Amino acid sequence: MAISTKVQNALSGSSMIRKMFEEGARLSKIHGPDKVFDFSIGNPDLEPPEAFKNRLRDLANNPIPGMHKYMSSNAGYPDTRKKVAAHLSGKSGLNLNENHVVMTAGAGGGLNVVFKALLNPGDEVIVSAPYFVEYGFYTDNHQGRLVAVRAKSDFQLDLEAIARAITPRTKAVLVNSPNNPTGVIYPEDTLRKLAATLAQKEAGLGTEIYLVSDEPYAGLVYDGVIVPPILKIFERGIVVTSHSKDLALPGERIGYIAINPNIPEAGILFDGLVFANRVLGFVNAPALMQRLVAELQGQVVGVAVYQERRDLLYNHLIKIGFEVAKPQGAFYLFPKCPIQDDIAFKDAALKYNLLLVPGSGFGAPGYFRLAYCVSKEVIVNSLPAFTALAKEFGLS
Repeated sequence: MAISTKVQNALSGSSMIRKMFEEGARLSKIHGPDKVFDFSIGNPDLEPPEAFKNRLRDLANNPIPGMHKYMSSNAGYPDTRKKVAAHLSGKSGLNLNENHVVMTAGAGGGLNVVFKALLNPGDEVIVSAPYFVEYGFYTDNHQGRLVAVRAKSDFQLDLEAIARAITPRTKAVLVNSPNNPTGVIYPEDTLRKLAATLAQKEAGLGTEIYLVSDEPYAGLVYDGVIVPPILKIFERGIVVTSHSKDLALPGERIGYIAINPNIPEAGILFDGLVFANRVLGFVNAPALMQRLVAELQGQVVGVAVYQERRDLLYNHLIKIGFEVAKPQGAFYLFPKCPIQDDIAFKDAALKYNLLLVPGSGFGAPGYFRLAYCVSKEVIVNSLPAFTALAKEFGLS
């Protein structure tokens, strides 16, 4: 066999998101892109903010000598890390500095760096389902094991189920808020109860349990909801994020890891993260992007645009009979299928040139995900197709 058995097996069950995206490209060639309604992938259609473009133009016209060379630290440029640390200090009330921040190749790269630094073979990472499918691969990359715990019916954390899942091998609990695929945000009260649970389990088991928060959507929130500051709540808190969504830069692969400065042996953890960043082959986060995002901390593009799209699609789906939890953030809807077989429902939707991702791809069969980071025109034109699909399955 040309590739390893492990990778071959992974390919057979790999990302349904990517498969549907590829199917959308195929259908567009047949029917024309205006007749295909692709809600499969969370790829922002908006442009980065003007400040980003202006800074990029300025650097292109007035390059800094040596700006494309290796940097002195694999953690990233000190000035960039200082500005990220200052932004996070303001949000959390903690005193972060550049030695609590590691710049990374996006959030995916950041999560791999964290798991490389933390996990021993067989260590467990608990996650609440539904969850982003790549988490399982990221954990397995570093000989860990992902333990999925079902969320409550409203997609909020089931704290009792998480507590039951904790074992002496539990090294981390991974949360994602706003959540992909549901758009749910975990409230501060819930997170404080989770922190108390983890502290109790650590004391009882004599172990260390980290709270790893994947936060690429933390800036995209609606209706005045606030994303609680993880670093303020969890002593062993680690935030991993990217600027793929808030600044609409998914292709640039720029993000960071930030650790609570009060973590015992924070210095050793920081050194481990920097080492992992290097040996995993990222070496360092993209140099040019580090210089560009340093001045843009806290900026977000498209919140009002995404909220309008959310309301347009959500209101229509509710009107025609779908059960949908209203998202508080991100740019996804996660409706319940009118039948239990979400794969069959996905296939039925294809008849109307609707591309959606089955919930089984997120560990939650019986649901489907819609990414509404598409143009308003696509959403408006898709509404009759959703109506026809609902009618086929007897929804009112």
